[in-house]
Amino acid sequence: MQKKHRPVMREESLSMLNIRPGGLYVDSTLGDGGHAEIMLKKSSPDGMVIGIDRDPEAVARASERLSPFRNRVRVMQGNFRDLCRLIREAGFDSVDGVLMDLGVSMIQVATPLRGFSFMLDGPLDMRMNPEEPVPTAYDLVNGAGIDELRKILVEYGEEKRWRPVAGAILKAREKGPIRTTRELAGLIEKALPGARRYRIHPATRTFQALRIAVNDELNALRKGIEAAVKILKSGGRLCVISFHSLEDRIVKQFFRELEKGCTCPPDMPVCACGKLPVLRRMTKKPLFPSPQEVKGNPWARSARLRAAEKIEGQP
Repeated sequence: MQKKHRPVMREESLSMLNIRPGGLYVDSTLGDGGHAEIMLKKSSPDGMVIGIDRDPEAVARASERLSPFRNRVRVMQGNFRDLCRLIREAGFDSVDGVLMDLGVSMIQVATPLRGFSFMLDGPLDMRMNPEEPVPTAYDLVNGAGIDELRKILVEYGEEKRWRPVAGAILKAREKGPIRTTRELAGLIEKALPGARRYRIHPATRTFQALRIAVNDELNALRKGIEAAVKILKSGGRLCVISFHSLEDRIVKQFFRELEKGCTCPPDMPVCACGKLPVLRRMTKKPLFPSPQEVKGNPWARSARLRAAEKIEGQP
């Protein structure tokens, strides 16, 4: 039976967004529509939500789930890196709030054909949009040289033990292509003896790294935050839920820089860059899910939330 995805940190994120009747909000990682559904209820009777997702299957499920809200919701397929264009296509110039939940859907992970899970046997795909003509995990695993494998494993997976993993992949390729998730996971388990003693499965970091590389997730996040800030109205809010340190570091850095404004060296007596603060951080440190939520939904355990508000008067 297919698992149902449960939105993470629902109350905290929607509180930070300050959902109110008549507002226009964007769920830029729509998934199954769990967050968007609550947004629509909280913004009743006349608030609107634009829901965006890369995955056409998620778009179809969310469209059905949100259909009772009729003309108060607009569901679109797309990547939040293109948020400015998508909002214009929806007929708007600015919005009151943007939510980004960067987690992978439970349904995506639980579907073997998507290739996200090392616990299920399926093809090495990992594309968030299966229709997108980009290199898959299969292409990277079977085509990348040692330098590219190192870059992927270290930069995107923070895998300190990248050498035995990359070596096992290269050696296995001499006999033929690595085709499935379980085949790759098995190679990694053998390459990292004793890794089962650790809290996470030995293949966790490699699979994370490949997924990030396939979907260009970190560059998309940077462009998505920039776009979200541009389309926010003065006083509008951006809320981002991340699930690993790479994502959280990017969000933290963007929020801090946009709150500071000036980029001149500290020893300059007068600002010469002319950059003004754009955001006010609402969370100096990230918020975490409650113990009760983690107990009821272990999927939430690594979530962390940051939020910021666009400063009044900023375009």
